[in-house]
Amino acid sequence: MTSGKTLRSDGAETRTRLKEEAQRLFAQRGVDGVSVQDIISAAGQRNSASLRYYFGNKLELARELVVEGARLIDEERQARVDALEAGHAVTLRAVLEALVFPVLSLADRTGQATYIRMISNLQLNNRAFLRDALENKWNVGYQRCLAHIRALLPEIPPRILDHRLSLVGIYGNAALAAWETSRDNGEPDRLWSPRYAVSSLIDSFESMLGAAPSQQTQALWAETSAPR
Repeated sequence: MTSGKTLRSDGAETRTRLKEEAQRLFAQRGVDGVSVQDIISAAGQRNSASLRYYFGNKLELARELVVEGARLIDEERQARVDALEAGHAVTLRAVLEALVFPVLSLADRTGQATYIRMISNLQLNNRAFLRDALENKWNVGYQRCLAHIRALLPEIPPRILDHRLSLVGIYGNAALAAWETSRDNGEPDRLWSPRYAVSSLIDSFESMLGAAPSQQTQALWAETSAPR
């Protein structure tokens, strides 16, 4: 896919174009569903060795894209958590907003319009690669948020809460990927066009995490927690 834009011949332009098209394709098809040639063709490059020259291989390009966005999200997320802690305003709602809003603002700050969809795809299909790319280095703000959520919900058994946090992560990435798609389509969307849509999404996270476990869940949890 070419934009009709006249490309400069310098390496920075080529590198940027390869990254943009790779991220778009990874978001659509996943890393495993995209070939090096797919990326080179989409970026309008004649030299089939250009991706190898700039990134080494496809996985290293994917790793760079993951880290680039994750670093920016983590910086904003940590700044938000710092502000909450300094102002003694650590509530479940505020912590969830610190998780969500840095992701929503990424495209406005960087132009990475398909980052959420790429991460959502990786989370479902290449989870080990995603964890390895983050190296427990670019998710510090995320871990700080989870620590606050655990402290704010002591009444929820830890194993149940951790399970819910995993579900919220998967559900949240899928929902935000749908939001990202709707935004890029540029057409009214009944799900995301209301002004309250994102606030309502955060409501659902809050409800999922804070709801009292049902009697059935508690009984099953007690069975798995009982000494053998």
